[in-house]
Amino acid sequence: MSRFADLDALRAACRILPEGDQAASDAALARQAVLTKPPGSLGALETLAVWLARWQGRATPRLDRVEILVFAGNHGVTAQSVSPYPPAVTAQMLSNFAAGGAAINQLARVADATLRVIPVAGLAETADMSLAPAMSARGFLDAVATGYDSVLDGTDLLCLGEMGIGNTTAASALCGALFGGGGAAWAGRGTGLDAAGLARKAAAIDRTLALHRPFADPLDAARRVGGHELASILGAVLAARHRGVPVLLDGFVCTAAAAPLQALAPHALDHAQVAHRSAEAGHRALLAALDRTALLDLGLRLGEASGAALAIPILRAACACHAGMATFGEAGVTDRA
Repeated sequence: MSRFADLDALRAACRILPEGDQAASDAALARQAVLTKPPGSLGALETLAVWLARWQGRATPRLDRVEILVFAGNHGVTAQSVSPYPPAVTAQMLSNFAAGGAAINQLARVADATLRVIPVAGLAETADMSLAPAMSARGFLDAVATGYDSVLDGTDLLCLGEMGIGNTTAASALCGALFGGGGAAWAGRGTGLDAAGLARKAAAIDRTLALHRPFADPLDAARRVGGHELASILGAVLAARHRGVPVLLDGFVCTAAAAPLQALAPHALDHAQVAHRSAEAGHRALLAALDRTALLDLGLRLGEASGAALAIPILRAACACHAGMATFGEAGVTDRA
């Protein structure tokens, strides 16, 4: 039996959200105030250290066990010629990941993180969302459960990403379902569409939204116009919140996959940071809709959790400064008056 008996059970789980450890956060903030630096001079490194403390539940955060999870899935909407690559590339890239030949393999090694790649639903294609709901209720719940059950207790930081030909189309449609607007507002060039391909993609998104509106709620939207790997990302973000694990989200697709949680509960993504702003056209608008600022902006549009992996060393630096710097008293340095 799946972890979630039905959509009502999943909705209930999405509303049972631990608040984080305020005492750990306060202790970390107090330590930042007496380290040998002007207050606030390390900028985001200070706020990231306090954020990690809150969600790890300890005043001195650490990153001994960092996990990168890449969920992979296929999309029936590729039949609408919304990608220059065929669906077979998804499985081929999984073989490349296993052989160590992808960008994320190199970035995970540099970041000293464990990489796991998880094919969702056996890489079975969703239904073509422009013609029918992408997933049945059971298929959606099973994909969410795959992500939820992939998060390991004791993880210090969870980095999430995806692989799936056609998934920027699903992510764009999901953004339209959650925040309004159609294909022209949300569609981007994905893996390299030309102008005609971009027009086909926007039209497929418009047909999809017209077919499925109105949506019962954000989870209904994720089921109807999302994808297996997007649902697994949602499940992993939810599990991380329940288990006290801070999260780094990758780019456009990953942020869109998590967005239904915030649409259900305004503070549902407080334990997550967006690692980078993708070059995909809709990501800037999505970040604005979620009131989020990404840590990095490097023009990436690869997926694979590549941007999340690149942000890990920044968080390692935040932890190192927080734990390793001397206080004014320890160093014999005069604090400000």
